[in-house]
Amino acid sequence: MHAADFFALPESLSCFTPHFAAEAAPWEWLRQIGPALAVAQQQTQRLSPSLPPAEIPSGVHIEGWVHLDPSVKLPAYATLIGPLWIGAGTEIRPGAYLRGNVIVGAGCVLGNACEFKNALLLDRVQVPHFSYVGDSVLGNRTHLGAGVVCSNLRLDQAEIAVDVGEQVVMTGLRKFGAILGDEAEVGCNAVLMPGTVLGRRSVVMPLTPFGGVLEADTSARCRPTISRRVVCRR
Repeated sequence: MHAADFFALPESLSCFTPHFAAEAAPWEWLRQIGPALAVAQQQTQRLSPSLPPAEIPSGVHIEGWVHLDPSVKLPAYATLIGPLWIGAGTEIRPGAYLRGNVIVGAGCVLGNACEFKNALLLDRVQVPHFSYVGDSVLGNRTHLGAGVVCSNLRLDQAEIAVDVGEQVVMTGLRKFGAILGDEAEVGCNAVLMPGTVLGRRSVVMPLTPFGGVLEADTSARCRPTISRRVVCRR
């Protein structure tokens, strides 16, 4: 299982290419987010210009090193804690909370009341409403419906494993949310268990708790049980 099976780093993030190897396991990219941002911070003068402080709304709280492309659309209020890299044409909506080690490509939506931490979002990713994305990689043109949670820590806090065929691969990670291949879709209020891997164009239907590996071009759903017991009202 290689990162190239799920996505390719877009041109908008080409400055990070040395850190994200196509032949690496996709979850290995999670380890590279922090180092990639550290190098970007050192090379700021040679990279594209960031948004001038005078153009940042007073209600947007910023701590640490934050690179904002001049075309980023900022809300009246949000919290941005560096290191962060936010690409061209991305929209950050009210109440978004970015709390370190987040790289975002071009044309993304970081929605209202959404939280992001140690995450890599490639181009045109949409996370528009009430979601948590921690220790995750979201491929190009992926979409999370309202209320999706990328759970990143087992209840027993043990190392997270991934089933690759008939082999169980230990990732060496205690925190690992989800890997979403290009154009994957996750419906409203679905929960992705720690270590979830979704193939390209796969779909997790609304209200579905899903864990494991979902192959490309397939879907997962949870069929609710409907009680037919008659309740007499007094």
